[in-house]
Amino acid sequence: MSEQHQDYKRKTLYIKKSFQFNFILKFCLILLAGILISTALIFILSQGTLTSSFENSKLVIKNTNQAILPIVLLTNLITLGIITIAAILVTLFISHRIAGPLFRFEADLRKISEGDLKVKISLRKKDQFFDMADAINQMTGSMHKRVTHINTLVDKILAMPHEEKTPRAYEKQVAALKDAVENNFSL
Repeated sequence: MSEQHQDYKRKTLYIKKSFQFNFILKFCLILLAGILISTALIFILSQGTLTSSFENSKLVIKNTNQAILPIVLLTNLITLGIITIAAILVTLFISHRIAGPLFRFEADLRKISEGDLKVKISLRKKDQFFDMADAINQMTGSMHKRVTHINTLVDKILAMPHEEKTPRAYEKQVAALKDAVENNFSL
């Protein structure tokens, strides 16, 4: 498999658009929930306290949560904006590393299910699921070898000389073929 890996960069960021969009959206909603919880805790914990400040050259005494409300909201909006952009970039990168291999698996496994046992799943070494692709490639290689062996037995039956084509000879060859199927597959 190591000689089969491809060293390329994907050209599109959105491979499985719905998966990636939902992944990013859920991550951003978690960030928003965290900021809302943090803001609520600040206001709950600052109840019953007073803060003094100067406004227009006057000493003003207010409840702490009323005094800090504009600063907390502005700080949270700026933080939310910066963290959301960073989260989108990070989750897009992470989901891209997951969605790309899944897309490749989906396409290649469809070919294998249609009977093409020569398919090799090629992933980049840094992609997630690289080891799984290697295991699937080993599995399809093993199945290819087994099916080729069975196909050889069928060819042997078909290539029997005319004088050996007796019911007993066919029966013996078909029994060998049946044994090969039973030994190679759990049916």
